[in-house]
Formats: sequence, structure tokens, C-alpha cells
Amino acid sequence: MSKIETIPILTANSARDILNKILEALQSADSLQKLEEARDNVGNEMLKMMQFLFPIVMQIQMEIIKDFGYPEGREGIIKFSQMLRNLEREDTEIARLNGLVKSYYLPPVTVHTTNESPAEEKVNSS
Repeated sequence: MSKIETIPILTANSARDILNKILEALQSADSLQKLEEARDNVGNEMLKMMQFLFPIVMQIQMEIIKDFGYPEGREGIIKFSQMLRNLEREDTEIARLNGLVKSYYLPPVTVHTTNESPAEEKVNSS
């Protein structure tokens, strides 16, 4: 049996369950302490967040997805992430939950909501 056969298919319901479990695990006292310590050391620097916060969150995710039948380690998290990305396009709740998980290791990003560039806005508002 190949390794690919051992990776479960991710359904919308199982994705929601897994993401909720991941969020619960991220909210545990132990995880919050680790994340807070790492956050204190990195400030709002994206590169440092990816170096220190991202591995903590990925480790927690790998522990959770293992309980749902995904292989341990890199292969499991990659396959899970690929399937999750596909489901995010179709399900806003999955996208929202995954966004909450990502918020643990990515700094907040201000999204520009108009179609105009900042330079165009200055011209138009004058």
C-alpha cells in the first residue's frame, strides 16, 4: 500500500472539525504561553514570525491532523493544506476558520478595499 492511499479525503465537515480542534489546541494554556513568548521576541516582523511562530502553529496542526488519520510530519501537513485550500474556495466557514489559524503566525494585514491605487485616490480626493 502506498503512502497516498493512507491520506484521508478531506470533506467540508471534517475540515471544519479539524480546524476547530486546531483552534482549541491553539487556545490551550500551554500553546498560548509558547506563542506569547515567541510573539514577545518577534514583534511585528514578518520574517521573525515565520521563523518562530509558524513552527509552533505547524507542530500543533500536525498533532491534530494525525488524530484524523493524516501522516505525521511534512507529508501530512502538506497534503492537508492542499486539500484545505481547495475547500476554502467553496466554503466561507472553512476560509474563516483557516484565517483564524493563520492569524496566530501572520501579522495583521490592512486590505485596501477600493480598486484605485493610493495615488489615484489622492488625485480623486483633491
